[in-house]
Amino acid sequence: MANFFKTLKRAANAIAASRDVHTYKLQGKAISCPHCRAQEFDEGSALLNTAGMTFLNLDWANRSAIILACKSCGHVQWFLQKPEKTEPNQDSSKNT
Repeated sequence: MANFFKTLKRAANAIAASRDVHTYKLQGKAISCPHCRAQEFDEGSALLNTAGMTFLNLDWANRSAIILACKSCGHVQWFLQKPEKTEPNQDSSKNT
């Protein structure tokens, strides 16, 4: 029975986390989706693998990029610089 409640709590936390709204800006400009113009994203990261490092089994030593996935349409954007997370209601996030 205790496992049931732990699983239920994890599910509730996942639902709450999925409702977080994140907007971002880079170099003072709000980031918007080039496909649908939405400004809410999920953030992630990805390794920028190179053939030489993969051959040497050193993939972990490659650079990484920040990826932002649009919450509206799913379009993914890649950034080498980390965008700044902003609050969705800030006036500065409306600048394009």
